Amino acid sequence: MLVDAHAHLDDAQYDDVAAVVERAAEAGVGAIISCGVDVASSRATLALAERFPIVWAAVGIHPNETARAEPGDLAELRRLAAHPKVVAIGEIGLDFYRDWSPPATQERWFVAQLDLAAELDRPVCIHARDAYPAVLAALRDWRERGASSRPGMVHCFAGTLEQATEAIALGMCLSIAGPVTYPKSARLAEVVRAVPLDRLLTETDAPYLAPQSVRGKRNEPAWVAEVAARIAELKDTPLQEVAACTATTARRLFTIPL
Repeated sequence: MLVDAHAHLDDAQYDDVAAVVERAAEAGVGAIISCGVDVASSRATLALAERFPIVWAAVGIHPNETARAEPGDLAELRRLAAHPKVVAIGEIGLDFYRDWSPPATQERWFVAQLDLAAELDRPVCIHARDAYPAVLAALRDWRERGASSRPGMVHCFAGTLEQATEAIALGMCLSIAGPVTYPKSARLAEVVRAVPLDRLLTETDAPYLAPQSVRGKRNEPAWVAEVAARIAELKDTPLQEVAACTATTARRLFTIPL
């Protein structure tokens, strides 16, 4: 069984979402964690989780959306997170690549949502783009304040091996997406080879970052199989073992039945 640990099924590109979910199930995907990027997206994601048994929701405000966040949004995320199909707080984090939200605003919302996750004892789905040192510093501070018992995952990990090692030491899992299949992915390949298999997750970030065989197309959760196959190749491990181990990690992290 495969798990897509991070997707965006509420994206406007999915005007055929029922068919997308069906194809994922046919490909052996037993669970999809669909992440919100703001309050409206989080509500839409939860509605999809209520509609499809294999879909679970994460609710949160993406760093690039924090400039538009409202003071009452944190309370609404808390309310949404009470639903039994909400399994994480996310997508949250820091993005210093795009200049869509001021860094100070991003950092304020990141800390607030980390603390919300700790309050609710939910894992987090973290976005880190050109911001690994700051994200890791925030996670160190979070741990000192009292993090969730299952801290969470860094989604679409693209950092160095040193940063991967520090994230794992802080209790995080690393989620691996389509870029691991790209020809110019030597640094990520090094990370995958070195990190213990039980600290890895598989994801698509669909509809973005389609794997190499379908690169440039709209991504789908069904194609998480190509990510798992590349991890198996890099670790010289049977695909079935990679699928089973990453699914077990996802079940433990998100407390979902598989």
